[in-house]
Amino acid sequence: MKEKFVLNNGVEIPKIGFGVFRMTDESACEEAVVQAIKAGYRLIDTAAAYGNEEAVGRAISRCGVPREELFVTTKLWIPDISYEGAKRGLTQSLERLELDYLDMYVIHQPYHDYYGAWKALEEFYEQGQVRAISVDNFTQDRLADFIFWNKIKPMANLLECNPFFQRTDEEAYLQSQNILMQAWSPLAAGQNDLLADPTICKIADTHHKSNAQIILHWLVQRNILPLVKTSNPQRMKENLDIFDFELTEREMKVISQLDKGHTCFMPRNTRL
Repeated sequence: MKEKFVLNNGVEIPKIGFGVFRMTDESACEEAVVQAIKAGYRLIDTAAAYGNEEAVGRAISRCGVPREELFVTTKLWIPDISYEGAKRGLTQSLERLELDYLDMYVIHQPYHDYYGAWKALEEFYEQGQVRAISVDNFTQDRLADFIFWNKIKPMANLLECNPFFQRTDEEAYLQSQNILMQAWSPLAAGQNDLLADPTICKIADTHHKSNAQIILHWLVQRNILPLVKTSNPQRMKENLDIFDFELTEREMKVISQLDKGHTCFMPRNTRL
């Protein structure tokens, strides 16, 4: 994939990634990743908590694409969020993925001793075991404190982001810190009929694109990296075909008005 963002350490990362959250059937997950790489995805996002790192590893070994052309991300889960736990977690993830190094290693949630875990991630980074280190689900206040007390700044922060939960404050803060924002559930997992929203439909008709393509491009145009999931090979290709058009300033503004200001997956008053 030619379209890349550049992380704050100079490492290039594809502008869209393929995620495998809730792909619990190992054979189905393996085949989906093989098909995704065949379709053109080069960023594959998994996690220890997903229980499918082995399937992802088998897909990588089968795909026929040189390892250096892939960008593989996995995440440290809550029981291992400590200095020693992170050392154990990385070793186990590399073994399950059958890889010698990771392109990105991520603290999955800001729980337990994530300062201690980050010290281990800094060591992994300095030793060349991982090319980038990042965090997931860190809110702005927590991330600001985290940056102040650590030597190496995270290269990315993964957050829920879609037209119904746009995270503009988080986006502005991350951009001010030169930290890439990655969007999980960019299509809101179909919640609240996002893919049938009339505003998105109208814009999609104008550009002769699907609603999903409009949403994914809207994120990339905001310099946010979407992580998408599908087991349908045609949808895989469709979701990649988002780089041959631009949304107008007016269209971006219209989409901005869809923001409900809260997560699509919990009651509004639930603290993330």
